[in-house]
Amino acid sequence: MEMVGHPFDLATELSYESGTFRGQTSEAYANMVGPYGGITAATMLRAVLDHPDRIGAPLSLTVNFTAPIKDGEFFIKAKPARTNRSTQHWVLELFQGQDTLCTGTAVTALRRETWSDIEASFPRVPEPEKIASLPTENLPLPKWVSRYDIKVIKGFPDPLAKEPKENIDSVTLQWVKDKPDRPLDFLSLTSICDAFFPRVYIRKNEISPASTVSLTIYYHAEEKELDAVGHEPLLGEAKGIRYYNGFFDHFAKIWSRDGNLLATTTQVVYYKD
Repeated sequence: MEMVGHPFDLATELSYESGTFRGQTSEAYANMVGPYGGITAATMLRAVLDHPDRIGAPLSLTVNFTAPIKDGEFFIKAKPARTNRSTQHWVLELFQGQDTLCTGTAVTALRRETWSDIEASFPRVPEPEKIASLPTENLPLPKWVSRYDIKVIKGFPDPLAKEPKENIDSVTLQWVKDKPDRPLDFLSLTSICDAFFPRVYIRKNEISPASTVSLTIYYHAEEKELDAVGHEPLLGEAKGIRYYNGFFDHFAKIWSRDGNLLATTTQVVYYKD
């Protein structure tokens, strides 16, 4: 599944010794300040998946970003707090020196065949071949954006417009996949869950300081379903609900091209006005 030498795998690579994982930040996934949050979340999930005591596959992940991660070496502790018949609960911490920079929790699970259904509907959108890729080399965007082939159908800020107007909502629909191509797995799905521009950018149609405070992902697919996606793009559907005194929320769904809901995710985000 893993492609040796792919920028994503290099960025999430960890070594393990005496109960602690060690990693290194990647310039390829740099954000405006520190690393892209999606790559950090994926790296913390990797600490769970690579842990010798782990059972089951990812069911949920929460990452709290307490302070910016500096360029260089970092460490992650992943501790299984409790193991039940169907679920295993994890406590996570990412730190540099004595500074805790991310905290988190994760749940892995052993799924058993049961009645299943879905109440969400796959959006009616153009096929990805009919949408132009975001020209990342021509826009003042952080480096992580160049690691994805993003095709925005709706909901992209236009701060270069002569008179930018506030939008009536922050809904985004976009096709997205790793660049260069990489087969989908739980790690890349985790990172793609964060591959949206802040909702306040779309709503106000301007770029302003914003950063994720807490990110949660719920995984609705098994490994075989991710394997079936291969290199195909995913459809991301995101919106905000309320912007209030410096913080807003963000809800998103991640779909496979054939309409399978792979993950849902929510964030609370700080913004400066």
